[in-house]
Amino acid sequence: MDTFLLQHLVRKANKPNAPLLILLHGYGSDENDLFSFSSELSPNFFIVSAKAPYPLTPYGNAWYAINFDANQNKWNDNKQALDSVEILGKFIDQIISNYDVDKNNITLLGFSQGSILSLAAAFHFPNKIQKVVALSGYLNMDILPKNLSIKQYQKLQIYCSHGTQDQVIPIEWARKTPIFLKEMGISCVFDEFPVGHGISPQSFMQFNKWLNDHLEI
Repeated sequence: MDTFLLQHLVRKANKPNAPLLILLHGYGSDENDLFSFSSELSPNFFIVSAKAPYPLTPYGNAWYAINFDANQNKWNDNKQALDSVEILGKFIDQIISNYDVDKNNITLLGFSQGSILSLAAAFHFPNKIQKVVALSGYLNMDILPKNLSIKQYQKLQIYCSHGTQDQVIPIEWARKTPIFLKEMGISCVFDEFPVGHGISPQSFMQFNKWLNDHLEI
């Protein structure tokens, strides 16, 4: 078995050649976070919950650094973000090589920073990723490939949700995502919920329904 690029947890599926669902946690968390609700997801999925590559002090991990300057303006380390996208692409190849999953049925599910990375990865690897569930995130245009071709992404399907009271990532940022996706001819569902930065029971119910509707087993 390969030495995996990312530490991860696994929940095996109830069938061979299973649809693959990769969970990507948010800033400051780890692989245990989203994995906590894996038992409530369809047993048809082979689930992999990945740990981001950059450790934080005193605990937790990140897909890329978020920094604050003297004026408290937040900025992202887009170089680290793109490095994480590349690592994720290679990690997906490792999963396909080492686990009994369907390489043609891969979904990324990310929360917050993991959501931002999931959306970017779908644009970088349209031949690997078929579906994305993007929770409480947004499209960071600075880490998307240049010269996007609409034709490449016509099979991509995306579900997004966001809290209208989110104080970490403003709802206005999230609302730009479905507009851009539809301009790219990408199938997209966008839901809003009257909550803050988190996954509410209603949000979970909606994205889980979307996952099941798009399982394609």
